Amino acid sequence: MVDTIGDKVLVREFDDGRDTEVVGKLEKNCEIIGSNKGTSIFTNMKGDPLCRIRFYPLHLMLVAELHENGELVGVIRGCIKHVGTKFGGKHVKLGCILGLRVSPGHRRMGIGLKLVRAMEEWLINNGAHYTFLATEKNNLASRNLFNTKCNYRNLSSLVIFVQPISLGMECLSQDIKVEKLNINQAISLYDNKVRGKDIYLTDMAAILKEKLSLGTWVSYFKQDEWVGLHSQEKNEDIISTNPSSWVMFSIWNSCEAYKIHIKKSHHPLKFFHDTLSHARDKIFPCLKIPTICDSLEKPFGFLFLYGLYGEGERLGELMKSAWSFASRLAENLRDCKVIITELGVSDPLMEHVPHEPSKSCIDDLWYLKKVNGSINDDEDDLGMMGELGNVVVDPRDF
Repeated sequence: MVDTIGDKVLVREFDDGRDTEVVGKLEKNCEIIGSNKGTSIFTNMKGDPLCRIRFYPLHLMLVAELHENGELVGVIRGCIKHVGTKFGGKHVKLGCILGLRVSPGHRRMGIGLKLVRAMEEWLINNGAHYTFLATEKNNLASRNLFNTKCNYRNLSSLVIFVQPISLGMECLSQDIKVEKLNINQAISLYDNKVRGKDIYLTDMAAILKEKLSLGTWVSYFKQDEWVGLHSQEKNEDIISTNPSSWVMFSIWNSCEAYKIHIKKSHHPLKFFHDTLSHARDKIFPCLKIPTICDSLEKPFGFLFLYGLYGEGERLGELMKSAWSFASRLAENLRDCKVIITELGVSDPLMEHVPHEPSKSCIDDLWYLKKVNGSINDDEDDLGMMGELGNVVVDPRDF
């Protein structure tokens, strides 16, 4: 069937005028059915199928349409971002593939592969050095498609942490201060600190200025006064005067872009199993607490903690304060029910994430493939660097 599917399916660019409603229905039909059955989870994009890629200057959405009757049976999204590495050298153009969906009645026919190939072609034509995608570790069908049929290799292993806000609202320690940075301070700190990551975003300043980015905060102990935060001198002072232990984090408001919707046909207290994360179609064992069942029956959103970075010996307490602060902030946002973050497996902060019983974890995999037009220097070749575990996660991907 894969050999002949090209004669039956047309892959074309998404047309906002005629495709928006149909794509919405397709997304809904591709809902994930959990192990309990009777429960389905899908993403409510609030009438904007491009919401996942709109924040990237260069982006595209493709649909797969049957020649026979014009039915839309698949969709895929793509964009291009620039990243740097701790190994120096040139910045790399990553062609990112996300949001692959194929109608349940048309799977295992090669449509997903056709969509991926078409998106890869567009990314290559727009100068991508590599194509990149992510999937949940337990999604064997996607891993088989990317590894076996599309020749991707594992770039990085990460963990997604998920916690309901009603269970992360412990009081902030009286010994800890959480202060918001101005935009210039945030840019200065990130520019100075994240370049030591295996992979970092070169347009962090633009991300921090996006309307969905609520701000950047630092958490530190009151006994260690951070003089540079309130200095009228140059922003470099916040770097030279930082306290012995401190944590930095930014918050992305995904509630304004889309909502997650859980529908149950029966057994209202038995739906806590795998649910769909809009974050690159990953599955996470979500919110296994019956007491919040009712609060999740309506579409809900989440806050994403990004740009997490810390130094010092007392990071555990400071990381806990970041989660508590985000939970309190989320309380004032309509329909916000969950806090999410993601860290690479070798990120120094991994061992300091608060491991509460209410917090769920998902193993995430990043895949990479070098494509035509790639940079030629071996020192800049991500494919030669092995698996990378200390990376900056892009909030726009969630």
